Amino acid sequence: MQGNGHVWSSDREHRPQRGGPAYRCPVRSRPHPAGRLFGVRVSPATPDERHHDTARNAGQCRGVCQLQPRQDRLFRDARHHHPRPARGCRKSLEEVGEDTFENNLASRIYPEARALVEAHRRKGHTLAIISSATRYQIAPVAQELGIEHVLCTRLEVVDGVFTGEIVPPPCWKEGKAEAARELARTHGLKLEKSYFYTDASEDLPLLEIVGHPHPLNPDRELALIAERRDWPVHRFAKRKTGFSETLRTGLAYGGMLPAILAGVPVRLLGGSARQAANVTIATWSDFASAAIGLDIRIIGREHLWSRRPAVFVFNHQSAADVMIIGRLLRQDFTGIAKIEASRALLSGTLLKAAGTVFIDRADRGKALEALQPAVEALRNGTSLAIAPEGTRSETAALGAFKKGAFHMAMQAGVPVVPIVIHNALDVQPKGESVFRPATVYVEVLAPIATTGWSARGIDKHVAEVRDLFLRALGQPAGPTPPKRRAPRKAAARSVTRRKAART
Repeated sequence: MQGNGHVWSSDREHRPQRGGPAYRCPVRSRPHPAGRLFGVRVSPATPDERHHDTARNAGQCRGVCQLQPRQDRLFRDARHHHPRPARGCRKSLEEVGEDTFENNLASRIYPEARALVEAHRRKGHTLAIISSATRYQIAPVAQELGIEHVLCTRLEVVDGVFTGEIVPPPCWKEGKAEAARELARTHGLKLEKSYFYTDASEDLPLLEIVGHPHPLNPDRELALIAERRDWPVHRFAKRKTGFSETLRTGLAYGGMLPAILAGVPVRLLGGSARQAANVTIATWSDFASAAIGLDIRIIGREHLWSRRPAVFVFNHQSAADVMIIGRLLRQDFTGIAKIEASRALLSGTLLKAAGTVFIDRADRGKALEALQPAVEALRNGTSLAIAPEGTRSETAALGAFKKGAFHMAMQAGVPVVPIVIHNALDVQPKGESVFRPATVYVEVLAPIATTGWSARGIDKHVAEVRDLFLRALGQPAGPTPPKRRAPRKAAARSVTRRKAART
């Protein structure tokens, strides 16, 4: 973790989860296929490869998250004992923690950090964050990264209210080492086979008791210690928005109009609207991908073509998903988008040229009526691509699935094909305006027949498909998560708009 939250991993755990690309991490357990993710080597490079082992821009400061200096100070101040005791409602502090994460941290997690955590997870390691901060600061990050164990400084709570005291001992310096020992005793782990990543020299007691200490963006004192002791040091770099990224993004969006015009001669020469749309989709997705430096690695490519028409469902993380899906499906498909997307000058025109069905999510009756052409298109041989989450995720965590895509597949009698996009956030996280070069890993799962489905059992089928996504993404299975509460800033803007409308 940045500053006060540090990732610890142990080599003993249940067998690795299935699914997803094969990643490597710096462990000496059973070897996995060679791999490089997000431009960072997460296992020791061979001598011939070391000159390629550079980190792609990913953030500022140290650790898992990139924080601005002011945010860094706030986190560091919070982990030391302030002269004024902390009193108040626990629920309020939970909300502050969520707001801080969603407004400031969610889009600042290093892609390399995600890859490192995922690499350990796929080797079946136990994952924990050990932090001197409180659970209210760390829990949202742990949830986002899928880290089960959170060991931190605990605040005393009585009847849902803070007393102003901490529960001793604080999780700091030797306290962190003792927390790791307790976790190891509880779960039968071996510290000599464990890994610990931190940026702070104050964590030396824990670094000294694990078998694999890994300073991560270390402070000056820790960097000197690591050099003396020959510890491997990881450095993640800042994600900058420079001329190159701006130019790439401009080319990607600017390529929409030529792609639309490329389909015009097809219509003029007697081709169908679908044939013209195929030319437009393939032209733009190929050009835009080349312009931004998007490389797609696919597992299960054969499932893209084995059963068409089909309803292709994908997890929606980034604006780059449009070009990713275009690259994958190529032809004879259409999509569904919110009606607001049709009003954008270039992208709206491109979506219309591709035959996209637009729905008004504010009017359920009109939305259901607008979906009927999509069902007819399926029956006539045109596939459908749709994100069942309904909107882009703020984070990599999979959201709840809506039932519309599955109803349409059932009505048209076509299969559902899950497309699992692992790391589109590396291209463009929600809230950012530029695309960045990245390698995106995609899994296409086997088609799921809808024969025998009924409206009564649709909830069960939706849950089953969502569980397939969760397993492929390495996220914990279980009941559909509740919808995230809107961050305070967004909620405040919404209240202001409603007041203005009433006046």
